[in-house]
Amino acid sequence: MLKLLSVPCQRSFHDRMTTLSQTKELFRRAEAVCFDVDSTVIREEGIDELAKFCGVGDAVTEMTRKAMGGSMTFKKALTERLSIIRCSREQVNKLITDHPPQLTPGVRELVDSLHQRNIKVFLISGGFRCIVEHVATQLNIPLHHVYANRLKFYFNGEYAGFDESQPTAESGGKGKVISMLKEQYGFKTVVMIGDGATDLEACPPASAFIGFGGNVVRPQVKERSSWYVTSFGELLKELEKI
Repeated sequence: MLKLLSVPCQRSFHDRMTTLSQTKELFRRAEAVCFDVDSTVIREEGIDELAKFCGVGDAVTEMTRKAMGGSMTFKKALTERLSIIRCSREQVNKLITDHPPQLTPGVRELVDSLHQRNIKVFLISGGFRCIVEHVATQLNIPLHHVYANRLKFYFNGEYAGFDESQPTAESGGKGKVISMLKEQYGFKTVVMIGDGATDLEACPPASAFIGFGGNVVRPQVKERSSWYVTSFGELLKELEKI
Protein backbone atom coordinates (compact mmCIF):
# COMPACT_ATOMS: atom_id res chain seq x y z
CA MET A 1 0.00 0.00 0.00
CA LEU A 2 2.78 2.46 0.86
CA LYS A 3 4.42 1.87 -2.51
CA LEU A 4 1.23 2.91 -4.32
CA LEU A 5 1.20 6.16 -2.41
CA SER A 6 4.82 7.00 -3.08
CA VAL A 7 5.77 9.91 -5.32
CA PRO A 8 6.14 8.72 -8.95
CA CYS A 9 9.56 10.16 -9.62
CA GLN A 10 12.21 7.47 -9.72
CA ARG A 11 10.76 4.03 -10.17
CA SER A 12 11.88 0.42 -10.04
CA PHE A 13 10.91 -1.96 -12.85
CA HIS A 14 8.09 -3.82 -11.08
CA ASP A 15 6.01 -0.74 -10.23
CA ARG A 16 6.43 0.90 -13.63
CA MET A 17 2.80 0.64 -14.79
CA THR A 18 1.34 1.92 -11.52
CA THR A 19 3.59 4.94 -11.48
CA LEU A 20 3.05 5.60 -15.21
CA SER A 21 -0.68 6.04 -14.68
CA GLN A 22 -0.07 8.11 -11.51
CA THR A 23 2.38 10.37 -13.35
CA LYS A 24 -0.05 10.92 -16.22
CA GLU A 25 -2.79 11.80 -13.75
CA LEU A 26 -0.52 14.24 -11.90
CA PHE A 27 0.44 15.87 -15.20
CA ARG A 28 -3.22 16.32 -16.16
CA ARG A 29 -4.01 18.02 -12.85
CA ALA A 30 -0.76 19.95 -12.39
CA GLU A 31 -0.95 23.51 -11.14
CA ALA A 32 2.57 24.20 -12.45
CA VAL A 33 4.88 22.58 -14.97
CA CYS A 34 8.63 23.23 -14.80
CA PHE A 35 10.82 22.62 -17.83
CA ASP A 36 14.54 22.14 -18.07
CA VAL A 37 15.87 24.16 -21.03
CA ASP A 38 19.05 22.72 -22.61
CA SER A 39 18.30 19.58 -24.68
CA THR A 40 14.66 19.79 -23.53
CA VAL A 41 12.95 23.05 -24.51
CA ILE A 42 15.80 23.81 -26.93
CA ARG A 43 17.68 21.32 -29.07
CA GLU A 44 21.20 22.22 -27.94
CA GLU A 45 23.25 22.60 -24.74
CA GLY A 46 23.66 26.37 -24.35
CA ILE A 47 27.07 26.25 -22.66
CA ASP A 48 28.49 24.02 -25.43
CA GLU A 49 27.13 26.36 -28.11
CA LEU A 50 28.70 29.35 -26.34
CA ALA A 51 32.02 27.50 -26.09
CA LYS A 52 31.97 26.63 -29.81
CA PHE A 53 31.17 30.25 -30.65
CA CYS A 54 34.15 31.37 -28.53
CA GLY A 55 36.47 28.80 -30.17
CA VAL A 56 36.90 26.42 -27.21
CA GLY A 57 34.18 23.87 -28.06
CA ASP A 58 36.12 20.62 -27.67
CA ALA A 59 37.58 21.40 -24.24
CA VAL A 60 34.20 22.41 -22.83
CA THR A 61 32.28 19.48 -24.37
CA GLU A 62 34.68 17.11 -22.59
CA MET A 63 34.10 18.96 -19.31
CA THR A 64 30.31 18.79 -19.86
CA ARG A 65 30.59 15.02 -20.28
CA LYS A 66 32.41 14.76 -16.94
CA ALA A 67 29.79 16.94 -15.27
CA MET A 68 26.95 14.80 -16.67
CA GLY A 69 28.75 11.67 -15.44
CA GLY A 70 28.70 13.05 -11.91
CA SER A 71 32.48 13.00 -11.41
CA MET A 72 32.48 16.62 -10.14
CA THR A 73 29.94 18.94 -8.49
CA PHE A 74 27.77 21.06 -10.76
CA LYS A 75 29.23 24.32 -9.43
CA LYS A 76 32.81 23.12 -9.95
CA ALA A 77 32.03 21.99 -13.50
CA LEU A 78 30.31 25.31 -14.27
CA THR A 79 33.20 27.33 -12.82
CA GLU A 80 35.79 25.37 -14.78
CA ARG A 81 33.89 25.50 -18.08
CA LEU A 82 33.31 29.23 -17.78
CA SER A 83 36.97 29.85 -16.91
CA ILE A 84 37.84 28.19 -20.25
CA ILE A 85 35.18 30.11 -22.24
CA ARG A 86 35.66 33.56 -20.61
CA CYS A 87 33.01 35.02 -22.91
CA SER A 88 32.48 38.77 -23.17
CA ARG A 89 29.04 40.40 -23.02
CA GLU A 90 29.41 41.21 -26.73
CA GLN A 91 30.10 37.53 -27.59
CA VAL A 92 27.01 36.37 -25.67
CA ASN A 93 24.80 38.95 -27.41
CA LYS A 94 26.26 38.01 -30.81
CA LEU A 95 25.64 34.30 -30.15
CA ILE A 96 21.95 34.98 -29.41
CA THR A 97 21.64 37.18 -32.55
CA ASP A 98 23.63 35.00 -34.97
CA HIS A 99 22.77 31.53 -33.59
CA PRO A 100 19.51 31.86 -31.63
CA PRO A 101 18.52 28.77 -29.59
CA GLN A 102 16.46 26.30 -31.63
CA LEU A 103 13.15 25.37 -30.01
CA THR A 104 12.39 21.65 -29.84
CA PRO A 105 9.46 20.78 -32.16
CA GLY A 106 6.12 20.78 -30.33
CA VAL A 107 7.22 22.76 -27.28
CA ARG A 108 5.49 25.98 -28.38
CA GLU A 109 2.17 24.14 -28.82
CA LEU A 110 2.56 22.37 -25.47
CA VAL A 111 3.31 25.59 -23.57
CA ASP A 112 0.38 27.37 -25.29
CA SER A 113 -1.91 24.49 -24.29
CA LEU A 114 -0.72 24.65 -20.65
CA HIS A 115 -1.27 28.42 -20.58
CA GLN A 116 -4.78 28.03 -22.05
CA ARG A 117 -5.59 25.69 -19.16
CA ASN A 118 -4.24 28.27 -16.68
CA ILE A 119 -1.33 25.97 -15.70
CA LYS A 120 1.72 28.03 -14.72
CA VAL A 121 4.89 27.33 -16.72
CA PHE A 122 8.43 27.85 -15.39
CA LEU A 123 11.87 27.40 -16.95
CA ILE A 124 14.51 26.08 -14.53
CA SER A 125 17.97 25.84 -16.04
CA GLY A 126 21.59 25.34 -15.08
CA GLY A 127 22.30 27.44 -18.20
CA PHE A 128 22.49 31.20 -18.56
CA ARG A 129 19.68 33.61 -17.89
CA CYS A 130 20.50 35.82 -20.91
CA ILE A 131 19.91 32.84 -23.24
CA VAL A 132 16.97 31.37 -21.29
CA GLU A 133 15.15 34.74 -21.24
CA HIS A 134 15.33 34.78 -25.05
CA VAL A 135 13.67 31.32 -25.06
CA ALA A 136 11.03 32.41 -22.51
CA THR A 137 10.08 35.41 -24.66
CA GLN A 138 9.53 33.15 -27.68
CA LEU A 139 7.20 30.96 -25.60
CA ASN A 140 5.31 33.82 -23.89
CA ILE A 141 6.60 32.69 -20.49
CA PRO A 142 6.92 35.65 -18.06
CA LEU A 143 10.55 36.47 -17.24
CA HIS A 144 9.84 36.21 -13.50
CA HIS A 145 9.12 32.50 -14.22
CA VAL A 146 12.74 32.00 -15.33
CA TYR A 147 15.34 30.53 -12.95
CA ALA A 148 18.86 30.26 -14.38
CA ASN A 149 22.45 31.31 -13.78
CA ARG A 150 23.55 34.91 -14.23
CA LEU A 151 26.83 35.71 -15.96
CA LYS A 152 28.72 38.72 -14.59
CA PHE A 153 30.69 41.20 -16.67
CA TYR A 154 33.03 44.11 -15.90
CA PHE A 155 32.07 47.60 -17.08
CA ASN A 156 34.13 47.06 -20.25
CA GLY A 157 32.09 43.93 -21.04
CA GLU A 158 34.77 41.36 -20.14
CA TYR A 159 33.82 38.17 -18.30
CA ALA A 160 33.80 38.58 -14.52
CA GLY A 161 32.40 35.25 -13.31
CA PHE A 162 28.86 34.17 -12.47
CA ASP A 163 26.45 34.77 -9.62
CA GLU A 164 27.22 31.90 -7.24
CA SER A 165 24.27 32.77 -5.00
CA GLN A 166 21.68 31.49 -7.53
CA PRO A 167 20.18 28.13 -6.47
CA THR A 168 20.68 26.85 -10.04
CA ALA A 169 24.48 27.21 -9.59
CA GLU A 170 24.46 24.33 -7.06
CA SER A 171 23.92 20.59 -7.28
CA GLY A 172 20.30 20.00 -6.26
CA GLY A 173 19.42 23.58 -7.27
CA LYS A 174 16.39 22.69 -9.38
CA GLY A 175 14.77 20.96 -6.42
CA LYS A 176 15.45 24.06 -4.29
CA VAL A 177 13.68 26.23 -6.87
CA ILE A 178 10.65 23.90 -6.93
CA SER A 179 10.44 23.93 -3.10
CA MET A 180 10.54 27.72 -3.23
CA LEU A 181 7.78 27.85 -5.89
CA LYS A 182 5.55 25.55 -3.81
CA GLU A 183 6.04 27.79 -0.80
CA GLN A 184 5.64 31.06 -2.71
CA TYR A 185 2.57 30.15 -4.79
CA GLY A 186 1.02 27.43 -2.62
CA PHE A 187 1.24 24.84 -5.43
CA LYS A 188 0.33 21.30 -4.38
CA THR A 189 1.05 19.58 -7.73
CA VAL A 190 4.21 20.53 -9.64
CA VAL A 191 5.59 18.44 -12.51
CA MET A 192 9.23 18.60 -13.69
CA ILE A 193 10.12 17.76 -17.32
CA GLY A 194 13.71 17.30 -18.48
CA ASP A 195 16.39 15.19 -20.11
CA GLY A 196 19.05 15.03 -17.40
CA ALA A 197 19.93 13.64 -13.98
CA THR A 198 19.59 17.08 -12.32
CA ASP A 199 15.95 17.20 -13.54
CA LEU A 200 15.19 13.69 -12.23
CA GLU A 201 16.73 14.63 -8.86
CA ALA A 202 14.25 17.52 -8.53
CA CYS A 203 11.52 14.96 -7.80
CA PRO A 204 10.78 15.14 -4.92
CA PRO A 205 10.07 18.00 -4.14
CA ALA A 206 8.33 17.92 -7.57
CA SER A 207 5.18 15.80 -7.42
CA ALA A 208 6.19 13.90 -10.58
CA PHE A 209 8.98 13.77 -13.15
CA ILE A 210 8.63 13.18 -16.90
CA GLY A 211 11.82 12.20 -18.71
CA PHE A 212 12.32 13.76 -22.15
CA GLY A 213 14.44 12.08 -24.82
CA GLY A 214 13.48 14.04 -27.94
CA ASN A 215 16.96 15.54 -28.38
CA VAL A 216 19.26 13.23 -26.42
CA VAL A 217 18.52 9.98 -24.60
CA ARG A 218 20.35 9.59 -21.28
CA PRO A 219 19.99 5.88 -20.41
CA GLN A 220 20.11 6.35 -16.61
CA VAL A 221 17.28 8.92 -16.81
CA LYS A 222 15.19 6.76 -19.14
CA GLU A 223 15.59 3.75 -16.84
CA ARG A 224 14.55 5.67 -13.72
CA SER A 225 11.62 7.66 -15.18
CA SER A 226 8.05 6.53 -14.52
CA TRP A 227 7.03 8.23 -17.78
CA TYR A 228 9.58 8.79 -20.56
CA VAL A 229 8.62 10.55 -23.79
CA THR A 230 10.51 11.36 -26.97
CA SER A 231 8.18 14.05 -28.29
CA PHE A 232 6.13 16.84 -26.77
CA GLY A 233 3.19 15.60 -28.84
CA GLU A 234 2.79 12.73 -26.35
CA LEU A 235 2.30 15.25 -23.53
CA LEU A 236 -0.07 17.37 -25.61
CA LYS A 237 -2.25 14.28 -26.27
CA GLU A 238 -2.42 13.59 -22.54
CA LEU A 239 -3.46 17.20 -21.81
CA GLU A 240 -6.24 16.96 -24.36
CA LYS A 241 -7.86 14.24 -22.21
CA ILE A 242 -8.75 16.89 -19.60
